[in-house]
Amino acid sequence: MAFRPRHLLGIEHLSPEDIRTVLDLAEEYVDLNRRTVKKTDALEGMTQINMFFENSTRTQASFELAGKRLGADVMNMAMQTSSVKKGETLIDTALTLNAMHPDLLVVRHGSSGAVDLLAQKVECAVINAGDGKHEHPTQALLDALTIRREKGRIQRLTVAICGDVAHSRVARSNLILLGKMENRVRLIAPPTLMPSGVAEFGCEVYDDMREGLRDADVVMMLRLQKERMDGGFIPSEREYFHRYGLDAEKLAYAKDDAIVMHPGPMNRGVEIDGTIADDINRSVIQEQVEMGVAVRMAVMDLLARNLRADRGRALNEGTYV
Repeated sequence: MAFRPRHLLGIEHLSPEDIRTVLDLAEEYVDLNRRTVKKTDALEGMTQINMFFENSTRTQASFELAGKRLGADVMNMAMQTSSVKKGETLIDTALTLNAMHPDLLVVRHGSSGAVDLLAQKVECAVINAGDGKHEHPTQALLDALTIRREKGRIQRLTVAICGDVAHSRVARSNLILLGKMENRVRLIAPPTLMPSGVAEFGCEVYDDMREGLRDADVVMMLRLQKERMDGGFIPSEREYFHRYGLDAEKLAYAKDDAIVMHPGPMNRGVEIDGTIADDINRSVIQEQVEMGVAVRMAVMDLLARNLRADRGRALNEGTYV
């Protein structure tokens, strides 16, 4: 399979061919994960360390499950009680981990660029599980897989991304991926939650929910990230739901077969009406969770192959320590 990156730090570094390679391999892991025996030996003998500097349930559990199903030895570091909290720098943490010779390092961090810095200091494959407002590449890949399975393609679709765009790394990664795959992307948000210069990415910008959803194939809702807000971005949650929350009346402006997505966790009654979230005919939110495990298995498998190849070449050249 043609996939050359050594790390997965963001979607912006992937080619359309790289994206298709991940999705195609993930399809195989979807099938594996639906079997009674869900194990493979793709990462046998390799060590995966999960470092989550921000709290996470879905993403960390998904990466842990993915690593174990691939046969890796998985360690979750408790960053809330780590040496970083005692004053150790991120670089010192990277050097300490590097001395333990891990193979895969999965990192979530509250600062944009922190994962890229770690990748420069270690000799293993690094996967960005979300850094600040920058990117969340595996979320965009699992969203793409979900869309492709539901729509039969990941090109030439109209995708509406709605909500707290300003604080969302999910929105950024999806915007980049969907653009690379020749889709029409619309961003819908109140002006206070729309970052400046976003139109430079080649998307359409709306502050009217109904206009933005008109004839959309995919409706992707975003979580209102109150923990990243340091001011009055919305008048009230009630008013926000009235104007930008997804309900049946607003969804009617999209295509009749439009699917509804949300990266989770959901704030029901704020971003999305509960009946829409649970509508088995329109909502693919649970499918996104399932695709997340498969996509992360595919990413780690591909990166491990490249890591083994690099180490093999270094060993032949006498430069591998």
